[in-house]
Formats: sequence, structure tokens, C-alpha cells
Amino acid sequence: MRAEGVEGREVARRATRRRAWAELLRLPALFTVPGDALTGAAATGVRPNSRTLLAIGSSICLYEAGMALNDWADREEDAAERPHRPLPSGRIRPASALTAACALTAAGLALAARAGRPALTVATPLAATVWTYDLALKHTPAGPVAMAAARGLDLLLGAAATTGRTREALPSAALLGSHTLAVTTVSRRETQGGSTLPPLAALATTALLTRLVTHPSPLPTGQPDAAGRDAVPVRPSVDGALRTALAVAYAATAGRPYTHAALNPSPPLTQRAVGGGIRATIPLQAALSARAGAGLTAVVIAALAPIGRKYARKVSVT
Repeated sequence: MRAEGVEGREVARRATRRRAWAELLRLPALFTVPGDALTGAAATGVRPNSRTLLAIGSSICLYEAGMALNDWADREEDAAERPHRPLPSGRIRPASALTAACALTAAGLALAARAGRPALTVATPLAATVWTYDLALKHTPAGPVAMAAARGLDLLLGAAATTGRTREALPSAALLGSHTLAVTTVSRRETQGGSTLPPLAALATTALLTRLVTHPSPLPTGQPDAAGRDAVPVRPSVDGALRTALAVAYAATAGRPYTHAALNPSPPLTQRAVGGGIRATIPLQAALSARAGAGLTAVVIAALAPIGRKYARKVSVT
């Protein structure tokens, strides 16, 4: 009986530790990451390949490095405002969080290097942006811009890894970055609330992005053939119905909580607005992929949304 009791306590201790790390790394938000690289690949008109998978792995590592570093940098602030978080509650030691951030950053850069020099060329400033945001820019006016740049670079990482090019993916990166800028601006008030302007601005951004992604993007032409004539475009024509459906899903996912936060900017509703904005990243990525003519990629990205929503009921994404 005594042995069974000891074993039961050990199982409970491990489960508590796993949950603490899941909270620290905000695992449900992780489902918003693969779509960055896949959307970047779609923008180039090339199907995802093994290098795209390496880019996804790199993105996941760098994203989670930022999550661990975020809590390490905010441990004193969280002790006052969020004492239940893993570090101030003592469930995870600060040194462990910092070590995890370093290890995940190294892993992310190593995976990018495996994907090729163009991918590493994008991953390096991406990692630098993540660390600079968490350690220096988060509480400055430049914070939301840095976060938007990180998400845009993450999309470009997928393009660079897949084809070695990023130019075609720049418009998609700009649109995704604009969404991230809006979400991050709202998040700066999630523990205090009290301001209607950030959610109103985010709502306006959502409306503008919805309108933009419902319009097809120009299809790039392929390389000239042997006779010097332009080849047929490398992407099929865009499925307008799919693009519109995904854009509507994006608008609904982000717009409703933004509206509630604008009408009543209390901390709980502001936090819900941030969570809605984060979850809306997935349908936006899918809509951008459909806009680029990659319908199958769009469907794969969209399928991540219900999975992330399921786990978000257990672990907060904010």
C-alpha cells in the first residue's frame, strides 16, 4: 500500500510538472505556427517539401523559445499580476525557463541551417527579433511592431526554405504581420483593461484584412520556356468559395471578441479578445494560402483550428 501511495504521488507530481510546462509554453498557441511556413510556401507557388517541414520545426522551436523567455523576463511582473503562472508559483524554476529558451533557440537555428542557407538567413534575424522583443522592446511602443516583424519573418522562413526565395511571399507576410500588430497592441492591456481604442483599431484591421484576402492575388508566371515564351502560371486559379469561407471564419473568430472588448474593455474581455486574435491567425493563414491558389494547403492549415481550440479549453493561450 505504501509503495502504491508513493507511486501515485510521483505520477501526480509528473502530471503537475507537465501541465506547468504546457502553461509556460502556451501549447495551444503552437497550432498557429505551422501555418506560417505553409503560407510562405504557398505564396511562392511551390508545393511544400522536406525543407518546408524543417522550416516548420524551426518555427516551432523559435516560437516556444519566445514563450519561455517571455515568462522569464516577466517573472517579477507576473508575481504581482499573475501569481498563478508557472514561474511565480514556483512550479518551474526561472533558470529552467531560461535554459529552455536557449536550447529551443539553438534547435530552431540548427533546423533552419538544415533547410539551407536562405532559410538560416531568415531564421537568424527572426531569433534576434524574438529575444530583443522579450528582453528589451516588449514594454515600449516598438513592442507590437517587433512582434509583427517576427510573425512576418516566420512566414518568409517557409518561403526561403521551400524555394530559396522570399519576394513573392512579402505581401502575405505584410498582411499576417498587420494582424499580429493588432493582436499585440490589444494584449498590452489584457491585465488592466480600460481602453476601447486598441480593440476598435484591431476590429478595423480585421475588416480591412478580410476585404483584402477575399480578392485573388496576381498569379506569378513561371520561368520562360526553351523558346523564350512565358510558361503557364505555376499555380492553379484560386477557389473563390474557399477563400471567402476562410476569410469569413477569420473575421468571425477575431471580430466578435474584439467587439465585446471595445464595448466593455474589462480585463476578462480584453483577454478573450487577445485569445480570439491568436486563434484567428489560423483561418487568416489558410485564407492567404487559398488566395495564393494553394487550396489543399489552405485546408490543411484550417484543420489545425479545431485542434488548437480543443486544447485551449485546458491551457490558456494568453
